[in-house]
Amino acid sequence: MALEQREEEAAGARGVWKLLTAYERFEHAVILILTGLIALIIALAVWNLALKILIGIVASRDFDPTDNAVFQALFGMIFTVIIALEFKRSLLVVAERRDSVVQVRTVVLIALLAIVRKLLILDMSVTDALHLFALAAAILALGCVYWLVRDQDSRERASRPLRQSQSSAASAGSAPTLESS
Repeated sequence: MALEQREEEAAGARGVWKLLTAYERFEHAVILILTGLIALIIALAVWNLALKILIGIVASRDFDPTDNAVFQALFGMIFTVIIALEFKRSLLVVAERRDSVVQVRTVVLIALLAIVRKLLILDMSVTDALHLFALAAAILALGCVYWLVRDQDSRERASRPLRQSQSSAASAGSAPTLESS
């Protein structure tokens, strides 16, 4: 059954591919290549991270994850992988043609993750207050943008069923009515 479902999905994908313009095919191919490259980079980054942790634990008797420098380095690497995963996921959404462009919300989320990573790897003893203030302002601004975009998306989703019912009622020749129960 799973094989039949995959064959149906592949046939559907071929049918959609035929409907795409030359530029849309090019765009789709580029996105798939980028997705493959990012997946390869993520796999290598995870492998490198695992090796560094294992070598740090086994080979070095000085490995102390509670040490601030070690903690910052480890979580900096982990957040780098998370950022790459989120970026790859945003490309997959575009590749599946759910959206024609990368969502603003996803870009803002990736930027927020990058700033959080920066905060984690910062050495607070040598960082000046102005630098921290700038990072805080960037987080606040990106948080506001994320909230506004999320709020806009939820309003659009809420109005979508209303627009669909109005268009189906208009196509049926009757005006939409409100029913009270």
